Amino acid sequence: MSIAQALRDAAARLDKVSGTPRLDAELLLAHALGLNRNALLLRQQDLSVPDGFAALLDRRLGGEPIAYITGVRDFWTISLRVTPDVLIPRPDTETLIEAAIEHFKDRSPERILDLGTGSGALLLAALDQWPRASGIGVDLSSRALAVAQVNAERLGLAGRASFRLGDWAEGMTEPFDLILANPPYIASEEELTGDVLHEPASALFAGADGLDDYRRIAPMIAGLLTDGGVAAIEIGHDQRESVSGLLRAERLGVAVRKDMAGHDRCLIATRPSES
Repeated sequence: MSIAQALRDAAARLDKVSGTPRLDAELLLAHALGLNRNALLLRQQDLSVPDGFAALLDRRLGGEPIAYITGVRDFWTISLRVTPDVLIPRPDTETLIEAAIEHFKDRSPERILDLGTGSGALLLAALDQWPRASGIGVDLSSRALAVAQVNAERLGLAGRASFRLGDWAEGMTEPFDLILANPPYIASEEELTGDVLHEPASALFAGADGLDDYRRIAPMIAGLLTDGGVAAIEIGHDQRESVSGLLRAERLGVAVRKDMAGHDRCLIATRPSES
């Protein structure tokens, strides 16, 4: 079977389980061949379908996320290793980096804190964006921190990134110019579908109303944010008012940034000017 036919057949089968069946087929076949997607598309006339492709396709048909099958996910300007021990980085979360860039403009944050770092996506994307910055990623999962450390080393950022096992920012006193956080925000009784069914529950669920972790994080952010600094916090599409209220109760100014789909996605918290 030719590469072109294999991709057509795979996409037709994946149409039942994926919103991007053709892309999924290309990524899986490229992975089976040990190539990137662009190389697959450019060289498909010279390639043969490898034996391992069928097994990868079966895993995707069973609902396993592409990122866990290939072990790779692109985020902002970097490519990350991912495993089932970490949340899969998503384009929506890039909204936090966009908000930080808009805040600092031609300045650079010096110290960055990433709460619930997981794969290290936010911290490492920020360090790639600002070469003079350094930062800390905190997570309650030692397995997640191992993934983040591997990513820092692969990206040549290990000298500016450190990772700490911890319960959010508990016990931390150092001030930070930029605080990034993508905490769990799904209500515990909410029914899930799709890729998230395979992701770690500890990175998804946050109590009966989905706000448990925001209640803990809000006062921590208020105590660690420098004057002139900013915290960029991911929220669920319907949590703008509830999480904003928690931040304002800590005397923080709050603005919102929407994601590419037009949903409220990032709350931007700052210290009010003393003047």
